Amino acid sequence: MAGGEEKVLLVDDHEDNLFALESALAPLGQPLERATSGNDALKSVLRGGIALVLLDVVMPQVSGLDVVRYMQRVEQTQQIPVILLTGFGRDSELARVAYRLGVADLVMKPVDPWSLRTKVRYLLAQRRRMQAPDAQVRLQDVELRSLRPQLEAARSPHAAVPLPHPDVRVPHQQGPHGQPGEDREQRSQFAEEGEV
Repeated sequence: MAGGEEKVLLVDDHEDNLFALESALAPLGQPLERATSGNDALKSVLRGGIALVLLDVVMPQVSGLDVVRYMQRVEQTQQIPVILLTGFGRDSELARVAYRLGVADLVMKPVDPWSLRTKVRYLLAQRRRMQAPDAQVRLQDVELRSLRPQLEAARSPHAAVPLPHPDVRVPHQQGPHGQPGEDREQRSQFAEEGEV
């Protein structure tokens, strides 16, 4: 992100739940952003700068699962890890749907702050590791682009220099029959001397 470190987006339609999430994640020192609806969450992830989403499953109008479905369809948001939060306890059908959609984890409310911090820290570190090769590729691309003018200059006709033969023991070939120029000159000399 150009303006600084990427944020963790906290999405819940209840202020007290958002406050609990902020309190649990504050020790990480990671910037946090709030959203109180599925629509607000989608706007935030589309604006960019989001590294991770903690998302309540049950919200009015646009549910957490709907947000995840949308994020999976948009290339820009597909790689953002999502932790779904649910207050309904263990639900095997919800877990099946959530993991099939590619969520990173399904956490029960009320959240255990230590456990949540550990999961968030792990997912952020994993995201940074995944992005590191992309950054390396971008750096190499910049380096290659900076070398392109030198390559073009070397290819220009003004800079054309004959390259030596790969096997320096082979003399330079001239003439229509591909015979070495020196040999032809020597034969001409011998022919003239023979005539004399």
